[in-house]
Amino acid sequence: MTDSAWRPGANLATLRLRAELLARIRAFFAAREVLEVETPMLSAAAVTDPHLASLSTVYAGPGPRYGRTLYLHTSPEFPMKRLLAADSGCIYQIARVFRDGEAGRRHNPEFTLLEWYRVGFDHHRLMDEVAELVTVLLAGRLALAQPERLSYHELFQRHLDLNPHRASVADLAARAEEQGVSIPLGMPLDDADPWLDLLLTHCIEPRLGMGRLTFVYDYPASQAALARLRLNDPPVGERFELYLNGIELANGFHELGDADEQRRRFEAENAARRGLGLPLMPMDENLLAALAVGLPDCAGVALGFDRLVMLAAGKTTLAEVLAFPFERV
Repeated sequence: MTDSAWRPGANLATLRLRAELLARIRAFFAAREVLEVETPMLSAAAVTDPHLASLSTVYAGPGPRYGRTLYLHTSPEFPMKRLLAADSGCIYQIARVFRDGEAGRRHNPEFTLLEWYRVGFDHHRLMDEVAELVTVLLAGRLALAQPERLSYHELFQRHLDLNPHRASVADLAARAEEQGVSIPLGMPLDDADPWLDLLLTHCIEPRLGMGRLTFVYDYPASQAALARLRLNDPPVGERFELYLNGIELANGFHELGDADEQRRRFEAENAARRGLGLPLMPMDENLLAALAVGLPDCAGVALGFDRLVMLAAGKTTLAEVLAFPFERV
């Protein structure tokens, strides 16, 4: 540890910018009568997504939860959906969230998510509001061209001349080799999704959103996560991601409200974890009970606030916009 390790990662001007952007966010939602809420960081359940790892702690008592493992949330999504099922109406939260195994130039194990849910919106209408908010937050700092929207299919056709819904693993592997992508060991021969993700992150993402907000929507059904499916041929998940200057900023969904389908997806994710040698995670039974009562038709989105500050401040790493990044805790 150096003598300067106690110092903040972000300078005072950047900390003031963070405070200014937080105030703008609250003013934006207050004007639209969206309620700010707070939900617990700890949960008896954990995320089952095999691509995410939860941090955990053990409760030492008192009470009936003595000795029980509790998980720091990777997103406030599940308790916020419980509020929606309890007729909260439109809500937002500025939440500290935690993800194990994520540290680097654009990742920190503890970070800030802005997450909000709009009753009566689908994912297209929510994209409109996301664009409006981000434009307000970056006003006077980044000059942006008109936002663009591309379907996942259009994205791969434009950049790699591939149909992502029809391409075989062999097709995707050949294109990765043509593009000079380093292929990790153990890539599957019977699952296209890891290959699509490899091509997306290495060949397409760095070119997205150059000087403009770029939304990518209608992902393959196998990547639907918590989104509704639209039974096209092939079916797609009503999901979007937002990119700006090559950086992923937000992930949104037309939210799934079917408790039985959600349980099936949780079970499938745990099965995938088992296949990868990862620990199985307890499913959120409270969320499933809330969905069974009824989630209103809504769309929701999680936006990486620290990454937004990084872009607004003209910085290149998250460590420069956090008071104390992971290396200094």
